Amino acid sequence: MMSEKAGSQSGGSPEASGVTVSDIQELIRRKEEIEAQIKANYEVLESQKGIGMNEPLVDCEGYPRADVDLYQVRTARHNIVCLQNDHKAVMKQVEDALHQLHARDKEKQARDLAEAHREALSRGQSQGLSPPQAFAKVNSVSPGSPASIAGLQVDDEILEFGSVNTQNFQSLQNIGSVVQHSEGKPLNVTVMRRGEKHQLRLVPTRWAGKGLLGCNIIPLQR
Repeated sequence: MMSEKAGSQSGGSPEASGVTVSDIQELIRRKEEIEAQIKANYEVLESQKGIGMNEPLVDCEGYPRADVDLYQVRTARHNIVCLQNDHKAVMKQVEDALHQLHARDKEKQARDLAEAHREALSRGQSQGLSPPQAFAKVNSVSPGSPASIAGLQVDDEILEFGSVNTQNFQSLQNIGSVVQHSEGKPLNVTVMRRGEKHQLRLVPTRWAGKGLLGCNIIPLQR
C-alpha cells in the first residue's frame, strides 16, 4: 500500500542518520509523486459524473447508483484517503529533515566562526601584534601651559602625537617638527595613563613660558 511504500522509502526518522540535501530532494520527489497520484484519482472521480469524496452512491430510493462505476469510485476514494495520509507523513519528514539540516548548518557556522576567531588570534600572536606601544613619556608639565590645559600629566606615556606614532618615531625631533608646523592648530594626542588610554587635544601656542607646549618629553627605551 502507498503508506508502506512511503515509510520504507523514508528510512524512518531523519535523526537515525545524518540528513543530506539529496535525502531531502528524494523526500520532495516522493511528495510530488504522491500529489500526482492524488490528482489522478480525483480525475477518476471527476470522470464519474463529477462525483466527489462525499456524494452518496445510492439514489433517492436507496438503490446503488447506476449512472456511475461504483467500483472505480470506491477505489479512487480509498486511494485518495491513503495517499493523503502518505502525503501528510512525507511532509512531516521533509519538515523534520529541513530542521535538522538547518540546525547542523548553524552548528557548522558557529564552529567555523570560532575556528576563524582562534586562527586570527593565533596569527596575531605569531606576528607579534599587540596594543600600540608608547614611544615617549611626559616627565614634567608647567602649570597654565598649553600641555596643562590639554590635560597632559606627568608620567603619561605617549602612543600618538599628531602624525607621530610608534612605527615612525625616530627621535624627539619628530615631535618638535610636528609642534612647529601645528602652532595654533589642534593636535590629537593619545596617551596611556595608569593602564588606560586617553585621547587629548593639544594646541601648540605661545604662552608666558618657554616653547609652545610647556612640558618636557623624553623618549622611552625600546
